[in-house]
Amino acid sequence: MRKTLSLIFLALVINSCAKEVNPVIDNLDKSYLSGQGVFIINEGNFRAGNGSLSFFAYDSVKLYNNVFMEANRRPLGDIPYSMGFFGGKAYVVVNNSGKIEVANRNNMKSLATITGLDSPRYISFVSDSKAYVTSLFSDSLTIIDLTSNSISGYINIKKTSESILTLYSTAYVASWMEGNKIMVINTATDQVTDSIEVGYEPESMAIDWNETLWVLCNGGWRREHFAELIGIDTRTNEIVKRLRFPSIDDSPTCLQIDRDGRMLYFLHNGVKRMSIYDESLPSQVLIPQIGHLFYKVGINPFNNEIFVTDAADYVQRGKLIRFRNSGALISEYEAGIIPGTICFKEYTDSITE
Repeated sequence: MRKTLSLIFLALVINSCAKEVNPVIDNLDKSYLSGQGVFIINEGNFRAGNGSLSFFAYDSVKLYNNVFMEANRRPLGDIPYSMGFFGGKAYVVVNNSGKIEVANRNNMKSLATITGLDSPRYISFVSDSKAYVTSLFSDSLTIIDLTSNSISGYINIKKTSESILTLYSTAYVASWMEGNKIMVINTATDQVTDSIEVGYEPESMAIDWNETLWVLCNGGWRREHFAELIGIDTRTNEIVKRLRFPSIDDSPTCLQIDRDGRMLYFLHNGVKRMSIYDESLPSQVLIPQIGHLFYKVGINPFNNEIFVTDAADYVQRGKLIRFRNSGALISEYEAGIIPGTICFKEYTDSITE
């Protein structure tokens, strides 16, 4: 019996030493969340309720898994999909659970749960007291009262919605599923003021330094339309650039922009990069996805490092992969199941909860 226990202890020691190569930490003090780092939303399997949240800390250069569970002793929910930061709080949008988990962004302790949402996807903060939430299935945007953490109303846009960005007093909403419009909303009146026809299924958006709205349209999963990258002048809502991908089979996703607002990134058989001034789409891959299945990409707004998630086979745990802006690999870590959206966090807020 003693020999068996000794072998078990030895195996545990060896296993803990092996984690130094892939430094993933569980069950530690939550103070690591107060520093600069990167949240990774692990979607988990549909209807399994095994979605989770990971945090890469720059202080320790380690990845901490299951941080919401560790902070609150309960699961995050079914398909956490995106996250937003506002006023010292983190708002985690949990798609299939129809809720938003509100937590202190520096320790992930739960502050409130906003329920009653219809397949929520993304949140955008439009004032100190108001946010909009898009929906995969509903024809309306949901208005959130940030003071009471409750639903305060709806905006009927007559289309389902995905990506959303706010610039000054205007929100731009992509009608993604079988759509081809960007809906323009006055955030002071909560009224739709315009719509801009773009390519088929506008999937993601970014705003550059010159306040041009870039829209990545992936053409739809049926591959009946060509994917397009479109630039819109937000002063006039006119299309100023339209670049079509060469093959009907091209399906780019996850448009991002660097900290200076001059370089665009997206996933298309790997990570591709281009200048906002380019007159053609990039032909070369900056980071090939050989041996991986790239799912989401994010550009650190503080140092322009490139983070990519690898969904593996959409069943087992995936990876977070970190690259220099040159495309050179820095490190990779084991995350949760289907690691998706990447959210960057600054140092500790002056606002505490």
